[in-house]
Amino acid sequence: MIRHRIAAFAGVLAATATVVACGGGDTVGGGQAGPPQPGGTLRYGLSQAPSCSDPAQAGSNQTIYVTRQIVDSLTDQDPATGAITPWLARSWEVSPDAKVFTFTLTDGVTFSDGTPLTAESVRDTFDAVVRLGGAKAPLGVSYLANYVGTTVVDKLTARVEFSAPNAQFLQASSTSQLGILAPSTNAKPAEARCAGDNIGSGPFTYAEYKQDVSVTLAKRAGYHWGSQVFAHEGEAYLDRIEFTVVPESGVRTGSLASGQLDAISDALPQDAPQIEAVGGRVLSTSNPGLVFGFHPNVTRGPLRDPAVRQALLPALDRRQLIDTVLSPQFRPATSVLAASTPAYTDLSARLGYDPAKAKTILDQAGWLPGADGIRVKGGERLSFGVTFSQVFAGNQAILELVQQQLRQVGVDLRLDLVSFSEQTARQNSKDYDAVYGNSTRADGDILRTTFALTGRNLSVRGPVPALDTALDQQLATNDPAARAALIATAQREILDNGLYVPTIELSQAIGAAAHTQDLKFEASARLQFFDTWLSGHGDD
Repeated sequence: MIRHRIAAFAGVLAATATVVACGGGDTVGGGQAGPPQPGGTLRYGLSQAPSCSDPAQAGSNQTIYVTRQIVDSLTDQDPATGAITPWLARSWEVSPDAKVFTFTLTDGVTFSDGTPLTAESVRDTFDAVVRLGGAKAPLGVSYLANYVGTTVVDKLTARVEFSAPNAQFLQASSTSQLGILAPSTNAKPAEARCAGDNIGSGPFTYAEYKQDVSVTLAKRAGYHWGSQVFAHEGEAYLDRIEFTVVPESGVRTGSLASGQLDAISDALPQDAPQIEAVGGRVLSTSNPGLVFGFHPNVTRGPLRDPAVRQALLPALDRRQLIDTVLSPQFRPATSVLAASTPAYTDLSARLGYDPAKAKTILDQAGWLPGADGIRVKGGERLSFGVTFSQVFAGNQAILELVQQQLRQVGVDLRLDLVSFSEQTARQNSKDYDAVYGNSTRADGDILRTTFALTGRNLSVRGPVPALDTALDQQLATNDPAARAALIATAQREILDNGLYVPTIELSQAIGAAAHTQDLKFEASARLQFFDTWLSGHGDD
């Protein structure tokens, strides 16, 4: 049965704007294979192992593809409009000062261990995220900035309070990092929560979790409280989802083409012909949030010099990165935020390719070419390392091309490929010259999470008054236009101070077999399998 899309309860939308899916739309299949058929097992090839089975601690896309399925959130975000819509909370109210958020929960919801969802579940979940701390749950902790606590008004009413305005929190309540978990999970320490047996109220449950190898999810019997964004009511169509870790792109594609897998992550441009030759397709959508780029450690090596950081901006040919390494569904970065992010500001004029300008900036700052072409100043070579992981399959090829581009202006870039866990550890300890990555979220507050002195502060910066003020004040306004203007200021200040060197916007490129129907992206470009079904699965 198709659900009627009711309007969200009157409340502040936390400055959410339109989120547009780019490329091939937001679903695979649907419509051409008849009505949805329940049953079957979807076999999915991940490009990287999930780092943790706990939704609160999940960070990479490949991890969230798994954890999103077992946990529901208080709200959801419509990927077509950006509007915040009901999920576990059927309604909510936001105080004028954006300090108090009162949620009225849907009655009759249970976790997969049979315990009921109550206002206490909301309180215990948020309290547990705060206990995990920023090292284990950096996104969730940042969403709960200035958290005072959650009051259980009654069984189905939870009042979440902050000591300072937190206008981004309503959108944050739609994320999987703040998904509501059962008491048995919230009581566990961080390490135990990564072991696989987390209990949520979602449409799927963990059947098996083998770290670095595979994950199996099973349909939750009796599920009937889905998001207003979902296309149907009741249980999920699929009986099971089997996630297998297949790091090699060619192997993933070959397994899809031969019928061993039904869908795969990170389908690269060269994979598309093989997928399409067997009737499959590549689904793509642009990730909102922080684009891929370099966080320079402004306290270390040549990157201490603001002129060096400024010279890096015009030294990169971002269009060449797309045309050489990626495909047309990707876009060159035109700001710190992706174009699909609410409050995005087009700063492409600051990011145009101009190697002559880069050389002039370096010349004027005293960085002069050495005998091998690499610039030197005061005996110090213009050389720095970048720490990165393969959270996206194209990262190494992109950085190898960036390495060539920078050498042309006299900069030596050293590539340091590490595991995702090692990269996280380096980020936490600030042990890097520069770190390369991105962060997905359909809200401009991702800039505060990443750049604020009280956030991750990956540039290891000191005070920048104009930036600090913008990041703080955007939390304090419920006016979408005013908040967007502050986020625009923050984007400009980040570039002006050389705190980020954008490269490309990430797009999800998912390969799917002809029989895989209605594979959908949610608002943050992660997969949601609730409406997915397999045509003709009985013959597989």
